[in-house]
Amino acid sequence: MKTLLLLTVMTVCYQCYAQNDVPSADIQIKTALLAAPQGRGDSCTVYGYSAGKQFILLKQGTNELICIADDPNQAGFSVACYHKDLEPFMKSGRELRKQGMNDKQIFDEREKAVNAGTLQMPKQPAALYVYAADDKDYDRTTGEVKNGYLRYVIYIAYATGASTGLPEKPTGSGKGMPWIMNAGTYRAHIMINP
Repeated sequence: MKTLLLLTVMTVCYQCYAQNDVPSADIQIKTALLAAPQGRGDSCTVYGYSAGKQFILLKQGTNELICIADDPNQAGFSVACYHKDLEPFMKSGRELRKQGMNDKQIFDEREKAVNAGTLQMPKQPAALYVYAADDKDYDRTTGEVKNGYLRYVIYIAYATGASTGLPEKPTGSGKGMPWIMNAGTYRAHIMINP
């Protein structure tokens, strides 16, 4: 009985370790680039995680896109690529989350910074691409992802339904219908879900 219990605990602990293990830099780069627009991935800058789960530069790119590898501390698989003009906004979010802030607190702190002029949002529309899947569909050892989906986001500060003609909430009229989230705020963005 003790042997069976020990084997069960070892199996559970191994599964927990495997889920939280950080993939190699090559796999992180490979999977981060799943979010990049087709034909643009080779030139993207890629950030990911060290073996100690520190956020680090994995690959310096030459184009305008920055890609982020899957966070080994978060459930599910999610990678992103975004225009470099969004980096101050994205970086501030990472730093505030590291301080333990929740989504509402992060929104409010960024808003204060934007209003104070210490955080600049892009002056023109800027794209974000997010590729996601369930944990069970991501193999951390090979970098293979099954059943993933791509979501498109276009940041356009202070946009509203009136300024764009888009609805300000998702509609039931069909998948993929764009809408504006956080309309009228510094964080306004057009959501396009598959």
